[in-house]
Amino acid sequence: MLKKVLLGSAIVVGSGALLFGTSGVSYIRTGYHNLRDTIKEQIPLDVEISRARDLINDLKPEIASNLKVIAREEVEVARLQREVQAKNASLEKSKHDILKLKDDVQSGAKFVTYGGKAWDMDQVKKDLSGRFKSYQTQEATAEKVEKILAAREKNLEGARRKLDEMLAAKRQLEVEVENLQARLTMVEVAKTSSKFSVNDSRVSAVRQTVAEIGTRIDVEERMADTFDTTVGIPVSDDDTPSDLVDQISVYFSQAQGDVKAIVDNR
Repeated sequence: MLKKVLLGSAIVVGSGALLFGTSGVSYIRTGYHNLRDTIKEQIPLDVEISRARDLINDLKPEIASNLKVIAREEVEVARLQREVQAKNASLEKSKHDILKLKDDVQSGAKFVTYGGKAWDMDQVKKDLSGRFKSYQTQEATAEKVEKILAAREKNLEGARRKLDEMLAAKRQLEVEVENLQARLTMVEVAKTSSKFSVNDSRVSAVRQTVAEIGTRIDVEERMADTFDTTVGIPVSDDDTPSDLVDQISVYFSQAQGDVKAIVDNR
């Protein structure tokens, strides 16, 4: 299928170039990018994650190669360090001998003894001149070796730093890929859970029926309480004074006396 798509795209490219010229190329390029993005979107995410893991694993040979280069450079730098130390020690010894010969030349003696053998001053001066020239050459060589050593030490430090950065980046990428895998797993779990959602419509219907029954029973209970209640004036013992009879008798006795008094006065 992919081959057919690519073949069709090639045909479109050729046709577009012939029909639209340079403008057609830009359209075709845009269409190619859109087609590429569309195909890429169709690739499953788990496949992309596996591809990312493969790309990370592909970094291992390059890391191993850099490790080998660094190890070789470390050996070379160590050799140069020993060479510089040896040259500096040799220069120090040559300097000491030259200064000793110089002092003997300046002493004014005609002969000097070295190693149990007498040397005339002309031989000493000639030897001193040769030693001094050799010292200057050795010193220049030692300086060059020291510069080479400094440069290679700097390069070695840069290579080590680059390797450390590469290793750190590799570890970070591994963590990010595992994080992506965890997120994808959660998405897949969520999708799986949604497929098994429970239909609770019947439970809701039963719950509504039970609620309606309870409401009807509440109404019946209230109506029953209403029928049991006596209709009339609600007489209460608290409303009737304990001396009500006496109050009535006294009141009406006073009323009769008032009437009799009125009649007698006429």
